[in-house]
Amino acid sequence: MTQIYDIINIMVRIINSKNVDKIASFVYGVLRIQKFFTHIIEINNPLKVPCIYAMWHENQFCIHGIEDKAHLNVLISNSADGEIIARAVEKWGFRVVRGSSNRKGCVTSTMQLISRIKEGECAALMVDGPHGPLHKVKGGVITLARETGAPIIPMHWFSREKTFVTLPSWDKMKTPLLNCHIINLYGEPIYVSKDDKDEDIASRIKSSLEELEKLAPAEFDKAKKNKLWKK
Repeated sequence: MTQIYDIINIMVRIINSKNVDKIASFVYGVLRIQKFFTHIIEINNPLKVPCIYAMWHENQFCIHGIEDKAHLNVLISNSADGEIIARAVEKWGFRVVRGSSNRKGCVTSTMQLISRIKEGECAALMVDGPHGPLHKVKGGVITLARETGAPIIPMHWFSREKTFVTLPSWDKMKTPLLNCHIINLYGEPIYVSKDDKDEDIASRIKSSLEELEKLAPAEFDKAKKNKLWKK
């Protein structure tokens, strides 16, 4: 897996306006192949529309288990590797909003997401991204919930199978490699009022994500026992 990650880093370094779409097409092609081997079932998704799905950066690929991709907005950075990811994600059927860590880029992307959520679409945010610190909830997801009234839906994915691997990245990203059975596990909706303190909501989001991580092994075993992947 280290060799695969090194190849991706090399691809990022050689990006230019002429080859970025070719690289994105290659990444999308890999994803399409993996799709046939990836079996994700959803557990306890409250199916609120609109909503804001919240996950740790390490679990960002779990959004592939959400069925309604056409109305799901994914925030992706304006970086060079973000350009590859954005184009591949769009080819996959998701909606993309580009953003950056500087104030102007952050405000612009936030306003776009607020507008789309108010129009009835959903959003997915990696709440400790894009550069960490690991498992520290940042304020963007709280701002979106407060301004739109949409609930935050914590989500986590898990598999016991050896083909559910951890990449050697800062966030220890999880991804399936070849045949893999996975669960997407969802927490209770978290609503944010105008008077709620950011730190209190951040604590609730973190606690929910940590609780999902604890519950996931037993939920996976239950799904396997009930043969849910065969239905």
